[in-house]
Amino acid sequence: MTRERLLPIKLENYRPLREIVFETMREAIISGQLRPSERLMEVQLAEEMGVSRTPVREAIRKLELEGFIVMVPRKGAYVAGISTKDIADVFEIRAALESLAAGMAADRITEEEQEELERLLVQVADCAANGNLEKIIEIDTEFHDCLYRASRNDRLVQIVSNLREQIQRFRTTSLASPGRMKDTLREHKKIVEAISERNASLARELALEHIENAENSILDAIEKQEESR
Repeated sequence: MTRERLLPIKLENYRPLREIVFETMREAIISGQLRPSERLMEVQLAEEMGVSRTPVREAIRKLELEGFIVMVPRKGAYVAGISTKDIADVFEIRAALESLAAGMAADRITEEEQEELERLLVQVADCAANGNLEKIIEIDTEFHDCLYRASRNDRLVQIVSNLREQIQRFRTTSLASPGRMKDTLREHKKIVEAISERNASLARELALEHIENAENSILDAIEKQEESR
């Protein structure tokens, strides 16, 4: 199946070209535009983005260091696949942090943050009705970021930030699964209700269940992909 071409790079005076190329390629991997196990040809990618091979080569090198790309001897660069071990490792950490953050938020959230969570629920419901996956992913990210901030624990926010790219890649896969958008919205509503009621133990339990469901949806999606090959 032929993938959608990358868009030409739009130059920004204040940012180095290599950074823009790197972020463009990383986003293409996270969104699934550059698919797992896809071979990355420097010449083709450079042509699509309208740049020389040098920033593409630099981006590939940096993406390899971040685990998004693997280099195969005598074959070249490939988009790194998502293994069940990768998923388990990230979600073990995320489940613990998400549960902790939700419990803390129930005790520490401000009125403004509570209102923001409610507003984001309305927005994601509208997007789910329209099937706007890209916007849903954006709002889902905002929702969880707000939840982390409401924990009032800067160290927790920092640790989650270090996992951001891996989480974002998995978030895209999870929310693209049939029915997962509606399930996510329902789970988010329950978490917000528990937080608004200042029920820390229930908020922790619901957040843990939410992350476990997201992990299961990814594993199901990967299993179906393998069966269809």
